[in-house]
Amino acid sequence: MGKATLKVTLKKSGIGYPKKQKKTLLGLGLKKLNTTKVLKDTPAIRGMIKSVSHLVEVEKGQ
Repeated sequence: MGKATLKVTLKKSGIGYPKKQKKTLLGLGLKKLNTTKVLKDTPAIRGMIKSVSHLVEVEKGQ
């Protein structure tokens, strides 16, 4: 059994949003628009995604 992953894509810029949300995007590894990162599906990552859900698009990995 493989580990579950999430495919996270930055769809909207963090400009004009609170500094905490910008730091969350950096923590997820998202710096430029339309960049995609494949991350492990953990509660910490899910919480980070939830706080910036209006800026990112999430797909299930494997």
